Amino acid sequence: MTKTIDIDRVARLIIDVAAEEIVPRYKTLGADAIRSKTSANDMVTDADEQAEAQLTCRLPDLLPGSVVVGEEAVYANPAVLDRLSGDQPVWVVDPVDGTANFARGHPAFACMVALVEHGQTVAGWIWDPIGDRLWIAEQGAGACCNGRRIQVSGHGQPLSSLIGSLGRGRLANRLEEQYALRVRHGSAAHDYAAMADGRVHFAVYNRLKPWDHAAGVLLHHEAGGYSALRGQNAPYQPTRQDGELIVAPDREIWERINDLLPG
Repeated sequence: MTKTIDIDRVARLIIDVAAEEIVPRYKTLGADAIRSKTSANDMVTDADEQAEAQLTCRLPDLLPGSVVVGEEAVYANPAVLDRLSGDQPVWVVDPVDGTANFARGHPAFACMVALVEHGQTVAGWIWDPIGDRLWIAEQGAGACCNGRRIQVSGHGQPLSSLIGSLGRGRLANRLEEQYALRVRHGSAAHDYAAMADGRVHFAVYNRLKPWDHAAGVLLHHEAGGYSALRGQNAPYQPTRQDGELIVAPDREIWERINDLLPG
């Protein structure tokens, strides 16, 4: 990992930006501050745009020569994604993960930042400003929440005793009778935090946007979990936009889930 990065300094910046641009808008957004992008459920708010603008401006100061890939910047210009294939370190930013929740006044949203170098996530931060919880992961250094080491759970258990986070569709429907409980956070950040903490055991994703997964996959891995692309058993990389991702406590459970899903 880049030696010049101060993990705690990045965390303070994320917390400060959330306090400036996100929290004051929580439950106070007017109709003109909420807009649809690709569909009625794909929302953007003034909080998303202003928080991303602040992070895009301030994160490169913490690592000279780095660039930013933000969700809203990619929506405006898809070519921004090409930065992930370049040689410069990349900050991957989801300013408000769970925007629909945020816009409706539901607290399941978070600010996600990942640092990617040479196609690999080397550090990740997830900040839940309403719950006052900060998850941090460093490649090879473990994962923590508010300074406390965290660990996945569910190793060796049957699927019938596990809790899964799944959306709608054929993959979720195929698994529905096999596991104990389905949860829907409406936020990838809260999914990954719950899995890394051991409150939820697995998830299946068919939408692989780097701002949704780069920080979370590293957090889960550093908490002892196993994830890979369905059918391929290939590791997730932030440069991947296609495929389906299974996140599980260990490889054995990953394989059981993989075997149950349709080809």
